[in-house]
This record gives sequence, structure tokens and C-alpha cells, in this order.
Amino acid sequence: MTTLEQRLAAVDACAVSDALDSLKLPGVAYGLQRLTTTTRVVGRVIPVQLVEAGRNQPSGKHLCTAAVEASGPGTVIVVDNGGRTRVSGWGGNLSLAASRAGCAGVIIDGACRDLDESAEFGFPVFAANPVPTTARGRIIEQAWNVPIQIQGVTVRPGDWVVADGSGVVFIPAERVEEVLQAAEVIVDKERQMAARIRDGVPISEVMGASYEFMLNREEAE
Repeated sequence: MTTLEQRLAAVDACAVSDALDSLKLPGVAYGLQRLTTTTRVVGRVIPVQLVEAGRNQPSGKHLCTAAVEASGPGTVIVVDNGGRTRVSGWGGNLSLAASRAGCAGVIIDGACRDLDESAEFGFPVFAANPVPTTARGRIIEQAWNVPIQIQGVTVRPGDWVVADGSGVVFIPAERVEEVLQAAEVIVDKERQMAARIRDGVPISEVMGASYEFMLNREEAE
């Protein structure tokens, strides 16, 4: 891991979401959840855009294969399946290949399938829901390594993502240091609060009036 990856791995999705809030930035991809493993996923984004088959022209390769072949340690494949919940945008063989490449995980805006296989490989998958329905004849890859939309959040190649049991949060590449610094301050404050609770301080005192203003920039500094 790079130093930046290590720092991101030390903060969770909630802290990153709070940091984005404090900076008035979007980034939370609502409705996506962890479906395999308990691993926190951190890395640079490789985006894939899927569209309905038919009038659209395919990219020439099976969906997501180019992104898998370009992936490796420190990367996360992010699939824009248009929020489709009734057709899969990812499957077991893709998980196997991505896992062998060292890819940190995959995030699908929509459904995916072959979760048992992905879990067997120990490969982290985040999506809206599982579904057995194949993509064949239904959706195709239009492009990869291009800007995409994930639950209303614009995600560009090289952006960062943090995903864990609480959800999925994207960070613009050009703002990652600023967001990370804010998240680290929040994590430190929350650790101090947890320590006070363990010391027997009443929760009403620990989470008093100052808690509501914890995300204010002047309070965080």
C-alpha cells in the first residue's frame, strides 16, 4: 500500500462521509452494500459504463473484462449498471480474474450474481442486490475508464473510494488530501469520545451539544 492508501484504510466510510459533509462535497453512493467478505475496500477507481443491449453498440469485449485486465493492487473496479436491480452487471469469473490480478474489489451500481463464488475467492463485492439473471442479451459495456454516474455521484478514473459495512463513499482525486485530513480529525475525536465512554462518562455528556457542531470547519481545526 502507498502511504495514502494506508491512511485511507485507517478511516472508515462514515468518517469520510462526515469529512465530505464538512467540506460540502457529494460522494456517498446510497443503496449499495457489502455482499461478500468483511474487508474494507480502498483504492483508485477504474470505471465501467454498461448500457442496454439492442440499439447500442458493444465495445467489442465482454463487459468489464478490459477493466479487470487493467486492474491490480490498489485499484477498485466501479461498474455503472444504471441502478438495474433485475439484471447482473458482474459475475463469478470476473471476480476470479480480478482477484488473481490483485484488484481490491468491485462496486456495482445495480445487481450482480455468483456471490457464492465471489465469497469463495475472498473477493469483496458491493452492489445494490444479488440476482441470478445474466447480462447476456440484456446489457453490454459501452465504455470503460470514462466518467460515470453512481447513484448520482460523478465518478472519474483515478478517483478514490472507501467502502465497508456502512456503505460506499467516493472521493475526487483532486480533493483526496483535504478530505483525508478532515476524516482523520473526525476519527481522532470519535476515539477520544469512545475512551471517555469506557472511562464511565455518561453518554449524554460525551455526546453533548458540542457533538452537533463537530463537523463545523472552525470546530474541527
